[in-house]
Amino acid sequence: MAGQKGRDVLIRISDGAEPESFNTVAGVRTSTFELNQKGVDATSMESPDGWRELLAGAGLRWVRVRGRGLFKDAASDERMRAVFMGGELCRFRLTVPGLGELTGPFQISQLGWGGTHDGEATFSIDLQSAGAISFEAAS
Repeated sequence: MAGQKGRDVLIRISDGAEPESFNTVAGVRTSTFELNQKGVDATSMESPDGWRELLAGAGLRWVRVRGRGLFKDAASDERMRAVFMGGELCRFRLTVPGLGELTGPFQISQLGWGGTHDGEATFSIDLQSAGAISFEAAS
């Protein structure tokens, strides 16, 4: 796979309407998506040469997303604040260029703001998946 532009890595939040549409979380400068899986140990006395064995298809899977950036868009800021303050689970769509899109329910586990006296206001967000996440490969 050829190199990809970091600015094409997107975090988008659902507007909650029917039909659903997704709005880019404005001003994100850096983002990290992690796919995680915790296996179930199936090792027994009969495991070959004492090597650990894992049970296929079992265990927990989850996605963690972190982003940092600048406020540029009041609508996406307000939507994130409302979702966080209401303790809602909200659908997000995550775009990774060359890989595809992950879509599903997430909880905003951290939402922060910062700034310096001579700089811009910044924000940070941490999302934890809260259900099944679908994946659509890039075409």
